[in-house]
Amino acid sequence: MRTVQTILSAMDAMDGAGVKIKRHSPIHHGLADPFIMLDEIRSDDKDDFIAGFPPHPHRGIETLTYMRVGGIRHEDNMGNVGEVLGGGVQWMRAGKGVIHGEMPLKEHDQMHGFQLWINLNSRNKMQPAEYRDVPKNEIKHVEIRRGMVHVIAGEWQLQGQTINGPLDRLEGNSHIIDIELEAGAEFQHEIEKGHHLVVAVYDGELMADKPIKTHQMALFNDDGRLELTTDSGAKALILHGVPNKEPIANYGPFVMNTPEEIEQAIQDYQSGTLTL
Repeated sequence: MRTVQTILSAMDAMDGAGVKIKRHSPIHHGLADPFIMLDEIRSDDKDDFIAGFPPHPHRGIETLTYMRVGGIRHEDNMGNVGEVLGGGVQWMRAGKGVIHGEMPLKEHDQMHGFQLWINLNSRNKMQPAEYRDVPKNEIKHVEIRRGMVHVIAGEWQLQGQTINGPLDRLEGNSHIIDIELEAGAEFQHEIEKGHHLVVAVYDGELMADKPIKTHQMALFNDDGRLELTTDSGAKALILHGVPNKEPIANYGPFVMNTPEEIEQAIQDYQSGTLTL
């Protein structure tokens, strides 16, 4: 059985033009590799999120934005324009550079969503940027005993079936599900040996060999079966993927391997050549 090695608690933060978020930032925790940041936005007060995220750059990462409630509009320098509504996902590989904005849709009074940053391997950090919207009807929803699993990325064995999420090209062969468990439910899954495993609880409490509470992220050892239970019900994101095991240098929206590469990214952005 996989056992919890580290538990991290989300921090209150503010990003974009004043958006209130809960942030997990395990970028320098090796057992989280390749996952480097997870933000949660959750509010029924528009003032907490309506200012959104005006145009800003990225290099060296890919992002996965998963909306549960509300919606956002994405626009980028490649000419992509798309809306992600509740239950949908947006995937963006920044690669060598992208400039994009993410703005909440004004007709929604509530918002609950996540953005995950996945670190690109050094061989992919300077590849061309890519983008894809995945609407709710392309996400696989699998009913399990006392629960529901929303399959976002990768291949999962659920209810005796092989279920493939719509996203299959994530860095590190990353697998992602959103699970909702009722009181007394259990969830078990065989995780590929060598994959790093992360469980981020956003409602309730899960029990592995240690409890994982709301707004906590658990990092596990890298061999064995995942076994989770809950007494009172819980909701969580479960992520696993192949670690890069490379040096990390980061500054704001740029995640590279060396300080020199960070300096170059800053210079490229300031000179207008980041996306060229």
